[in-house]
Amino acid sequence: MILLESKIISDFIATFSDSEVLMNFHGEVNEQRIGSILGEVEQKLETTEEDFKKQRKVYNILVEGLQNLYHHTDAMADGNEVDSKTATFVLGRKESEYAVLTANYIEINNIAPLKAKLDKINALDKDGLRSYYKEVLDNGQYSVHGGGGLGMIDIARKSGNKLEYDFSDVNDDFGLYILKIKV
Repeated sequence: MILLESKIISDFIATFSDSEVLMNFHGEVNEQRIGSILGEVEQKLETTEEDFKKQRKVYNILVEGLQNLYHHTDAMADGNEVDSKTATFVLGRKESEYAVLTANYIEINNIAPLKAKLDKINALDKDGLRSYYKEVLDNGQYSVHGGGGLGMIDIARKSGNKLEYDFSDVNDDFGLYILKIKV
């Protein structure tokens, strides 16, 4: 199995003490695993002293992030075998700020359109994000995964922060896509 390795991921995890890392997952992302992760994270959020509104905001962003991992992680070939849809997901909490990192493989030809979309989202203010969300919702175009591309817009709206991202080449066919979200 090809592992997601990146200095960005290890540096992100290193910013938290062991007790501040609420979830550190690396492996295949499937529907059952997503349900299990969300259940575990929900329990951990309930034990924090965070107000309910912030807990729900963090949880909803996690749902979007995990759905993106599930729907948009591309499988990589390892020799003659196709590797599972391997992804990394980390949730950390330092004082009252949460940070989420997702990392997954992406086909090289999907990087430029995703980068353009992320840059567009990051260029918008709160009102612009609301308008863009409505525009995408109303355009009636849906991806093969059933979504209209609203996930990243929704994450930016709910977090109230810019989306930090990075792409690095893995080989001629695949790159590593890392997304960091502050809540």
